[in-house]
Amino acid sequence: MKEKIDILSSIKGAGELTAATIIGETNGFALFENYKQLVSYAGYDVIENQSGDHVGKTKISKKGNSHIRRILHMAALNVVTYKVKPFVDLYERVYQRTNVKMKGYVAVQRKLLVILFALCKKNQKFDPQHQSSLSEKGSRGLLLA
Repeated sequence: MKEKIDILSSIKGAGELTAATIIGETNGFALFENYKQLVSYAGYDVIENQSGDHVGKTKISKKGNSHIRRILHMAALNVVTYKVKPFVDLYERVYQRTNVKMKGYVAVQRKLLVILFALCKKNQKFDPQHQSSLSEKGSRGLLLA
């Protein structure tokens, strides 16, 4: 348990409380085979409001675990404040496109959850240079199968 908390809290801005809550709420990611299941479980999956000819806006479903979303909110604020790559780049890109800060923070929360999942599954600590070098080459970052 201590090893997982150390791995998940290796991201500057996501501390031990964030790591302990994520591990506790997901049972150490034991029940998830891929990141899409985890994203849906946490309520970060995107749904579209549409019916017939009506096409509405997209939003996150919020039908998942609210404890995970609540704890990742503060972690997302911290990683953007500390300018941790690739999170700050994602926030700025979404904020410039939408002019809504909260959409940028929600995108960071989702990415943070996916990266925490990958770090825990691969049993390695976060390396911001690894992320940025992969994204510069056109890859999606960590390959999550």
